[in-house]
Amino acid sequence: MKKHFLAITAVFTALLLSTQLAFADVVGRWKTVDDETGQAKSIVEIYEKGGKYYGRVVDLLMRPDDTVCEACPGANKGKKVVGMDIITNMVKKGDVYEGGQILDPTKGKVYDCKMWEEGGNLMVRGYLGFFYRTQTWYPAD
Repeated sequence: MKKHFLAITAVFTALLLSTQLAFADVVGRWKTVDDETGQAKSIVEIYEKGGKYYGRVVDLLMRPDDTVCEACPGANKGKKVVGMDIITNMVKKGDVYEGGQILDPTKGKVYDCKMWEEGGNLMVRGYLGFFYRTQTWYPAD
């Protein structure tokens, strides 16, 4: 009887853990890394609002927190980068988040975006036509 109880408990625990992993999403804080230097660049907080996902810069690690985006288009021009949504309107489709855009505040360019988790990291891909670049973002401590 004791063996059956332990087996049932082990199966239940495995199912519970696999269910939690299946529902894991990108919500949380992620550390971005500069492609050229390999240095940590910023902390971006991904959040959900109205069924869509957004990413807001919460800390700049290589620049002062009062840095403004002079190259940004539209309403973001001249705004502080900290507090700015750089990822907008992402929709979860299976294990992938897509359909939104990502802003590079350094260059002021907006790209179509796709995100997914891989090995505990967040893969963020920006598209411009057929060209794309993928960055690996790491969980922020």
